[in-house]
Amino acid sequence: MEIYISTDIEADGPIPGPNSMLSFASAAFMPDGTLVDTFEANLMQLPDAQPDKDTMESFWAKNQEAWNYCRENLRKPKSAMKRYVKWINRLRQYGKPVFMAFPLGFDFTFMYWYLIKFTGQSPFSFSGLDIKTFAMLMMNAEYRQSTKRNMPKRWFGAKKHSHKAIDDAIEQGELFCNMYREYQELYANNE
Repeated sequence: MEIYISTDIEADGPIPGPNSMLSFASAAFMPDGTLVDTFEANLMQLPDAQPDKDTMESFWAKNQEAWNYCRENLRKPKSAMKRYVKWINRLRQYGKPVFMAFPLGFDFTFMYWYLIKFTGQSPFSFSGLDIKTFAMLMMNAEYRQSTKRNMPKRWFGAKKHSHKAIDDAIEQGELFCNMYREYQELYANNE
């Protein structure tokens, strides 16, 4: 049995280390779509990092509400990541944790870097599930065409994308679970 950890991060630039992860959130889902628990943390910026000018101007300047939200109740990265690993380990009672994101490459890169830097471990090992790739296969479409605007509306849940990590983690977790349920139904009907 697996438990799917839908994760979203917000950052002040494109890469961890030179830039900081500002916030992250995870929503833990059972394969049937049951939301088991959530975790959220807003982080202090890394002392030696600098915000990326393009990211600040092209993204954060247009998303002021999300910026304000991710700058509240700041935690030290080490403390937040240690709490997060404990949270993931508690979820093991439901199954093996599987990291997932949309897109995987960006979110996993930051989470893995922060986990290794501040805790020396990753509860997800070296891998994660890319929801966009799963959508590509479900839609029988090219990867670049597998965008949310091209996906069937029935795959989406109630939560809307807000650039607040907790909202987006839940949104993409609902998306995955709806896709996965449909995939299982299709697979069962083809046996």
